[in-house]
Amino acid sequence: MMEERRTVTALLLLVLGHLTTALEVPLDLSQPPTITHQSPKDYIIDPRENIIIHCEAKGKPHPSFSWTRDGTHFDIDQLPNVHMKQRSGTLVVDISNEKAEHYEGTYQCTARNDHGTALSHNMVVRQSRSPLWSKEKIKPIVVQEGVPLVLPCRPPAGLPPPIIFWMDNNFQRLPQSRRVSQSLNGDLYFSNVLRADSRNDYICYARFPHTQTIQQKQPITVKVLNLDAINDTVAAFYNDTDLFSEEPTDERRPTFLTPSGPSNSKMVLRGQVLEMECIAEGLPTPEISWTKVSGELPAERTTLLHYQKTLRIVNVSEADAGEYRCLARNDLGSVHQIIHVSVKAAPYWISGSPKNLILAPGENGALTCRASGTPKPAINWAMNGVPIENSPNDLSRRVDDDTIIFTNVQTGSSAVYQCNVSNEYGYLLSNAFVNVLSEPPRVLTPAHQVYQVIKNHQALLDCSSFGSPIPEITWFKDSRASTLDGDPYKIHDNGTLEIHGSQTRHNGKYTCVSKNMLGISENHVYLEVKEPTRILKQPEYKVVQRGRAAVFECKVKHDPTLIPTMTWLKDDDELPDDERLVVDSDSLTITDVTDSDAGVYTCIMNTTLDHDTASAELTVVEATPTPPVVYELPDPPTDLELTEQKKRSVQLTWTPGDEHNSPIEKFIIQFEDSLHHKGHWHNLTEVSGMKTTAHLKLSPFAHYTFRVLALNGVGLSRPSPPSRMYKTEPTAPDENPADVHGFGTEHDNLVISWKPLTAIQSNGHGLHYRVMWRLKGVESDWTAVTVRNTSKFVVSGTPTFAMYELKVQALNDHGAGPEPAVAHGYSGEDLPLAAPDNVHVQVISSTQAAVHWDAVPAKLLRGHLKGYKVYYWKERSLHKHNHHHEEKQILTFSGNHTHGKLPGLHPFSLYSCHIRVFNGKGEGPPSPIQQFETPEGVPGAPSSLVITDSNVDSLTLEWNPPHDRNGHITGYTLKYQPVNNTNALGPLEELALPSNETSVVLVNLKYSTRYKFYLNAKTKIGAGPSISQEAVTIMDEAVASRQVDIATQGWFIGLMCAIALLILILLIICFIQRNKGGKYPVKEKEDAHTDPEFQPMKEEDCTFGEYSDNEDHKPLKGSRTPSNGTVKREDSDDSLVDYGEGGDGQFNEDGSFIGQYSGKSGCRDNPEGPESSEAPSPVNAMNSLNSFV
Repeated sequence: MMEERRTVTALLLLVLGHLTTALEVPLDLSQPPTITHQSPKDYIIDPRENIIIHCEAKGKPHPSFSWTRDGTHFDIDQLPNVHMKQRSGTLVVDISNEKAEHYEGTYQCTARNDHGTALSHNMVVRQSRSPLWSKEKIKPIVVQEGVPLVLPCRPPAGLPPPIIFWMDNNFQRLPQSRRVSQSLNGDLYFSNVLRADSRNDYICYARFPHTQTIQQKQPITVKVLNLDAINDTVAAFYNDTDLFSEEPTDERRPTFLTPSGPSNSKMVLRGQVLEMECIAEGLPTPEISWTKVSGELPAERTTLLHYQKTLRIVNVSEADAGEYRCLARNDLGSVHQIIHVSVKAAPYWISGSPKNLILAPGENGALTCRASGTPKPAINWAMNGVPIENSPNDLSRRVDDDTIIFTNVQTGSSAVYQCNVSNEYGYLLSNAFVNVLSEPPRVLTPAHQVYQVIKNHQALLDCSSFGSPIPEITWFKDSRASTLDGDPYKIHDNGTLEIHGSQTRHNGKYTCVSKNMLGISENHVYLEVKEPTRILKQPEYKVVQRGRAAVFECKVKHDPTLIPTMTWLKDDDELPDDERLVVDSDSLTITDVTDSDAGVYTCIMNTTLDHDTASAELTVVEATPTPPVVYELPDPPTDLELTEQKKRSVQLTWTPGDEHNSPIEKFIIQFEDSLHHKGHWHNLTEVSGMKTTAHLKLSPFAHYTFRVLALNGVGLSRPSPPSRMYKTEPTAPDENPADVHGFGTEHDNLVISWKPLTAIQSNGHGLHYRVMWRLKGVESDWTAVTVRNTSKFVVSGTPTFAMYELKVQALNDHGAGPEPAVAHGYSGEDLPLAAPDNVHVQVISSTQAAVHWDAVPAKLLRGHLKGYKVYYWKERSLHKHNHHHEEKQILTFSGNHTHGKLPGLHPFSLYSCHIRVFNGKGEGPPSPIQQFETPEGVPGAPSSLVITDSNVDSLTLEWNPPHDRNGHITGYTLKYQPVNNTNALGPLEELALPSNETSVVLVNLKYSTRYKFYLNAKTKIGAGPSISQEAVTIMDEAVASRQVDIATQGWFIGLMCAIALLILILLIICFIQRNKGGKYPVKEKEDAHTDPEFQPMKEEDCTFGEYSDNEDHKPLKGSRTPSNGTVKREDSDDSLVDYGEGGDGQFNEDGSFIGQYSGKSGCRDNPEGPESSEAPSPVNAMNSLNSFV
């Protein structure tokens, strides 16, 4: 019964198809609302600007608007800082006295009038965020040369996410290579470190694009040492460092730093960008390569980034699912990683969103909402914003899955219908109205419009009309003797008249008539066919002496009714503004030529309809007292004669023109066939410049005219005058059609196609073809038919998918062509008859299974084998707490595969599957259903973790089990640690909890202390991811009362003043001693050092020879010294924007710094006065960073 109903629906939709064409209703007619503009679904706002949420709609009468926020009515009348624009639904929120975050939420706009209600999609409004980097103390890192290293970035999470890049103290990009590169998460990876990697300014920057702010991580110091150089002294010096002391760094084969494990899985949505990375360590540095295990990489959509370490595929489709293999290789070996990629899809339209439907009373129509997605989306209909099942009953309306069918509609049935297509990855919401109108036709195209077109070009005459019922369009020219239909005329569905290859005879008045049962309307337009614009005399190559004049001619022919405009360009740019360049109506003159005038000059002749261009080069040479040798184009050949005239050949002779001091290199012979291609010249052959004759081979049945062009070192001459016409006699064809193919469009036919012969290949009048075929392998006579004016023939009644031998022979009125070669083809395919046998499933892991099957025999395929499709779905979870649900998935294995892997399975679940073989026609029957169970896996994170009670020394925690248990929960692990005011973490405590507990009370905690908690669940397989939470214990009132602000105590203030005075006295004494030039203990310490870093600088380096103050001028850890010599207060929480404006430093597009960005250094004898060499200033660099990346 259901099958019969769908058949009737399909037939009805076929009948109604022509009625569902979307029409634009004129705004003076009654119509339901239509949403014309709305803000995006994910709407990120700038918290510094007023919030504007767009919602525009049209309709008659003009619609009114209302809003919901988070599913409830949003009453703007109660909010003085929120208003709606006039005759619009657009909301404007004034946040000058408010915080933008108060208006975050999900908004939906409703537009309604007397004829219906339209809905916008949900607009999730969130403010952009650029949080500060948490404070941290980063210890210097000491590593042995040759070992791998990862410098973490861990930027703060922003909205939208920040762009990460690494730079140094001079705001220069850190160089990256196959050995050193940045990962997708922003970390900096070293496959192996070198001594040259030692530096103290590895700085990670996070740029938040929405607010144009940049946050900076504290610099990281890396010291790379040779193991032999690490002694007790160095070890004592670096007692506050992280020392990486791996085993000796001999050469080694690659291992992966990321991703970890032998295989990984990744899910991506259709249409999005898939990025996978493999970063390996090893010595020598490994090379990375990528392949797709189950097919080829899509070359046009694939990019390899970051020195082959990142594979990027844009516009992902279902065909991109499968296994990807990255291989890391060096001289000592290789290692590979398998990444399993699954492709899901948010809903997307198959044939576009539903279209508005205009019907006359009593007419039939349909709204179709056809979409797809993975998993298959659900379709829900609503009428005027109300679910259709709750809408008033309408006998003329019937809902059939993705289609609403209307029959015999009546006035008053107008409404707006919403189609909502959704799955777990997204949704589509579309409005389409049904407007029941009775309107006579009206032509919307302006009357008496004049269309102009260039001869031999396409002409399009508009006839946009409206009426209900939909009017029929007819066209007439001049008098209404007959309608315009057939070559060269074509009437499109929207009423436009197309004239292919317009000619002068097509000039005139055209009438468009729009007619339906309620009336008739017509409109008159006019067509003018213009002559094309052509440059008759083109500018020629010039060699001109310096100081002489150069003249380029450009003579043009154009339609006299069009106004031409001539433009000259030099090297594809505007002419220089120089009075020496004089532009006339048909020439360009350059007086007093200089070297800068050399280049390519282009003449462009424009009209309102077309244009033509020509170019020539000017070469400037040095002036000489003797007359220069002028090299010019050769003159065209003359005196063309035809001798030795035969049926298939003729001899052409000519007299060469003046070669103008440049020997002729060759002659080019061209021909025109006025019988088949009049006005078109084609190259026939070339001969040496020493010859003046050519023996020409000709084709039968042609009217030849010849001309000759000469070529020297300057260029081609003008063509010679044409020869007299030479006609060859017709004969039988010399060749047969090429590209003979055989294929089927139905299961019982064979389509034989071929490439037809051209007119000149036909060799005579009456060209036709003899088409022959017979079954391959069967001794039988050829079946033959003769056809004309076609390039294919359909043989009916053939057996399904049988191989045929094919031949196509050309014939004309003078005989048959040569014996044709035999081609092969197959008749049409039909659905396979059998399903794969011996299907069995092998469970590999909790999320993956392998399926095997036997191939279907070729005789049962009934077509070309395309592959196998594995259908699999989850029947239910094996855990009693998880709900039953079913989602079907399809994996396609192209070609003759007999096994495959099912990725992305849910642990601890019961699955079913079957397999179908498919050919070019479609799929065969399914195999018997096989069921299998996946084992337990690790659970998901607990679904919630909250602190319900906070006391002075205790906290109560409560949680809920994970949504994805993936097995039997065996217990929980709770870890917690204190966090101080600088975000430093204290010792970690761990507590094991039984599976039946969902709360715990922690006692003996410190008062007024912030704690961080981590809770995860366990199955017998292992522990799952954790959920974290933070809480603070209550301060003890007695302790708080005893706390005193030390900064307000008199003794403390006096102590600080004494220390400051003592420091000032010491500085004065040191300054006096230094001016005397005497040595003091610092100098003696410097002399004791043998390290070059501690040696005094030379006099020519503009420093004191006796004393080096390098250490005195080093900035404090984590500080920056501005270029004006002042010290800026250090605050790692500040954005670089806080340093202010100014400075000329700029970054270019690749992040490198442009211009000198450091203080000047001066010697004592500098006439400008002494200046200091200082660190780069963040003040000057701020604007550069803001424009970076």
